[in-house]
Amino acid sequence: MEGRDSSSKPCDLLKKIRDFTGSLLVDLCRGRSPSISLDRYRNYCTDPSGKCCCSSDLNKGKEILSLQREGHVYRLDVLLRVLLIVQQLLQESKHGSKRDIYYMHPSIFSEQAVVDRAINDICILLKCSRHNLNVVSVGKGLVMGWLRFFEERRKFDCIKSPCTVHQVPVHVEEVTGIMSIAEYILVVEKEAVFQRLADDGFCRTNRCIIITGKGYPDVSTRRFLRLLTENLCLPVYCLVDCDPYGFDILTTYCFGSMQMAYDAKFMRVTEMRWVGVFPSDSKKYCLPEQCLLPLTAEDKRKAEGLLRRCYLQQKPQWRLELEMMLQGGVKFEIEALSVSSISFLSDIYIPSKIQGQLYI
Repeated sequence: MEGRDSSSKPCDLLKKIRDFTGSLLVDLCRGRSPSISLDRYRNYCTDPSGKCCCSSDLNKGKEILSLQREGHVYRLDVLLRVLLIVQQLLQESKHGSKRDIYYMHPSIFSEQAVVDRAINDICILLKCSRHNLNVVSVGKGLVMGWLRFFEERRKFDCIKSPCTVHQVPVHVEEVTGIMSIAEYILVVEKEAVFQRLADDGFCRTNRCIIITGKGYPDVSTRRFLRLLTENLCLPVYCLVDCDPYGFDILTTYCFGSMQMAYDAKFMRVTEMRWVGVFPSDSKKYCLPEQCLLPLTAEDKRKAEGLLRRCYLQQKPQWRLELEMMLQGGVKFEIEALSVSSISFLSDIYIPSKIQGQLYI
């Protein structure tokens, strides 16, 4: 979990920054227009032939940013401003969030996405991960279950009270001493479902660890999950809504996101098993019509886009379920399964899926 390169220590990164800015100054002093070469990464494409190389972690080409191109001038300006802030964080051994960085120049950065892109460009430029820059997420992930670990010498002992909810550590690189007597890890899409399982005492009757990223997971949640799988070698199951966005969250955990494709190999959990909810569950569990919602035009576009992603060739059963959802034209939430009993998820659905190996 150190990063993309062995030289990701603050002193090494500061040297890289000095060398980079020095080379820009040399170009300017010699009357040359500076340019920056950035490796480009992707974790999927829409090539139906199956002959693409997206599964490789190698770069997929180069992008050249130059002052000679009007569209690149602003992007380079933002990159250098963010790089200066990163240099300060590293020099002073401080941490800052992406939001902190945005508010240092809100009139110039205009929106958070501009800062996010610059941070990703800097990671690629310096061949490191985002946490190596001392740029952290405001953690939103939650964890509970049969788990014990330390973060910065602070002990988190979930085993003493497995249904007590804890925040996922923000500084995942400082997590040590991981120990568990769990039999599996369950990732749930939504905080409401996570809380339902906590209220039902699910972890008291099932030896497991439960994690939620509260929707699309942040970097800390994905890194923490990856760290647990590397250290504990436990099967990982995922429970998401039966809609295209739930499916996209599933693939984010499994394959990574396009925005951070350069770091996907440090966050993805390719051995993840999808435990539900499936389109076929609506008939299997006799959900009433009122629980089923029609797919919107946006939902359909999202599903069609997902079906074109090359990595689904590795998961043919996942693809079939998504096609079934699109053909059926309906979606439903995890909570719809509680129509017969408030604790149906905890008492019947999840245990029967895992014990009966009814996952894909």
